[in-house]
Amino acid sequence: MANEIALIVGAGKGLSASLARACAKRGMKVALAARNTDKLAALAAETGAKTYPCDASDPGDVGALFKSLEKDLGSPTLVVYNASARVRGPFVEIEAAQVSKALQVSAFGGFLVGQEAAKRMLKSGSGSILFTGASASVKGYPQSASFAMGKFALRGLAQSMARELAPKGIHVAHFVIDGGIAQQGDTRGDRGPDGFLSPDAIAQTYLQIHDQPRSAWTWEIELRPWTETF
Repeated sequence: MANEIALIVGAGKGLSASLARACAKRGMKVALAARNTDKLAALAAETGAKTYPCDASDPGDVGALFKSLEKDLGSPTLVVYNASARVRGPFVEIEAAQVSKALQVSAFGGFLVGQEAAKRMLKSGSGSILFTGASASVKGYPQSASFAMGKFALRGLAQSMARELAPKGIHVAHFVIDGGIAQQGDTRGDRGPDGFLSPDAIAQTYLQIHDQPRSAWTWEIELRPWTETF
């Protein structure tokens, strides 16, 4: 892991922070990308990560991100797309412009980041591109049309990429995070010790998928608390 470079796009607290810590603990160089990098200062100091401002839905921003990363650290061997957006509300009332923006972040941004990562990984014939999905990746919920649209699209992108790039040595995987992720100082009610997914446990699974031998790759995995119905 000492020579590996991990890029987390859509970085923040929770899962992204756990991923950054897990990668740094294993000796990987870590890069964190987000629209607002000020919020990443403490995490970057803790993990030794470099931070990059990036709107994942902007082709220019994404291209600049990868060029800067190559200049500073090198080409990434692990890329995690963790950005998403949603618009809540009754279907007949949500605004088209907001839905369009949510799709740009949840799905189009995944395409942009995945494409730039794949271009570089094809040169070495190795690397992992991991996409963070949700319950909405496989189930469309009421008053959450935009989130389902974006996450369904992201899942389709991951499956298509996996089929095309796996024979070329690139491991693409999609994670269905089917349940709420635990947060510090959670106020969402008492679900018991196993009511939420631990972000550290999720991060551990991401790295396990990254470590999988080529003869037994996973393209999709579902993670949920045992108390969660499915």
